[in-house]
Amino acid sequence: MILLSNKIIEYIEKHFGEEYLEKYREYYNSNYKPCIRISSKVDITLLLDNLRSYGIELEKIDSLRNAYRVSKGEEFVGKTIYFILGHYYIQSLSSMIPALALNPSENEKVLDLCAAPGSKTTQLSELMNNKGTLIANDFSLDRLRVLMFNIDKMNSLNVGILNKRGELLSKYFENYFDKILVDVPCSALGIVQKKGEVSNWWNTNKLTGITDIQYKLLLSAIKMLKVGGEIVYSTCTITFEENELILNKILKKFPVELEEINLPIKSHSAYTKYNNEELNKSLSKAKRILPWEVESEGFFICKLIKKDAIKSETERLLPEKNIPLLSSSSTKINDYLMRVSDYYGIPKEIFENYKYVLRSKDLYFINESWETENTGLFNRIGSKFGAIDKNNIIELYSTCAQIIGSYAKENVIELKNKDELEIYFKGGTIKEITGNIGQKIIKYKNEILGTAVLSKEGLKSQFPRALRTQEILIK
Repeated sequence: MILLSNKIIEYIEKHFGEEYLEKYREYYNSNYKPCIRISSKVDITLLLDNLRSYGIELEKIDSLRNAYRVSKGEEFVGKTIYFILGHYYIQSLSSMIPALALNPSENEKVLDLCAAPGSKTTQLSELMNNKGTLIANDFSLDRLRVLMFNIDKMNSLNVGILNKRGELLSKYFENYFDKILVDVPCSALGIVQKKGEVSNWWNTNKLTGITDIQYKLLLSAIKMLKVGGEIVYSTCTITFEENELILNKILKKFPVELEEINLPIKSHSAYTKYNNEELNKSLSKAKRILPWEVESEGFFICKLIKKDAIKSETERLLPEKNIPLLSSSSTKINDYLMRVSDYYGIPKEIFENYKYVLRSKDLYFINESWETENTGLFNRIGSKFGAIDKNNIIELYSTCAQIIGSYAKENVIELKNKDELEIYFKGGTIKEITGNIGQKIIKYKNEILGTAVLSKEGLKSQFPRALRTQEILIK
């Protein structure tokens, strides 16, 4: 185990005292206790029974809907069939709080400014009932791929994905969003129990660069927010520089006010004094979550309300070319969708619930209530519906099958046993299965797994390669 660095020890003792330092050390040396957030799309009672077959025991966290602490079998919790299929997300208790504090609705335009890896994005999507307009942005392309992976796995179908510098995003969106989550990159002193490597690089000199980015991200969010809109600013660190001092500076310069928030787990009011400096008194409305009090991570959370417009200093930028959002009746895609409807016996009106984006031979779909003026900015809108093959026919993508497959009445194959399931998850061919050739929707114990193609050689799995790289235990 990595030792807690002297620089961290000195900072904590200087600003918070010896008692705080002792509790922090105990927290750092204790075992991390994972939590999961169960998807609203599943039967919780059935899932709990299924997880017991893996030796996984969960404790309900009463104050949070669908949140459970893993009390036994944590080594298996990331390897179950149900994890792979997005029935739950492994997420710390404290990490669930910012999205709950923002509390978006399906009638709002919502931005997750620093979204990867996607825990809070997928949680926001669920809180919005998978409807409305949710936009997830992250500057790192590598992290963006992880974000897309998790959005697909959790079947979040109201998300448009951007790859922009968050501090510059206000050049495209001005007074636009109803709610914004600003969960900024930080020095991570609230999560060192889980990420001990933080102790190797942490020092006060690095805070200057970090806080500069954090300030710019928060300012960008304020510019993008509608008057009367709400921002939740959060970090997983304990430093004054990244929390109270940034907010104190923002409150002096811009027309925003802190709003009182009541969190569903134990927390404390933020500080209104730093060394000998008196800070804005309203900072007491912000909250600090102490890790040893909640058996989770340390977090700082606050909610800001925009009271007046901010005059833009630069001309608003627009994408050079927008991508049309198509309805199911569009002549560009209707024939493809109707063939899917006929082939799988899916009612035609199901396809009216979505908008579509056609990019070359790939078709994407998103909830029909999603909208934006700047479609040309996006790396991806929604999730992949399918690809147009050489015969000019749409072949469904597996995550699409998981979303619409429950409506299918034809060309559905249910796997019979664990041996067939194991072959399917490994991307293999189940040779014993025969029938009419073509793509099929695959089920196991009434669970939609994805797609496969039946040929003379057998049933060839199309389970996504990205999911196949993970270890999957079959019970």
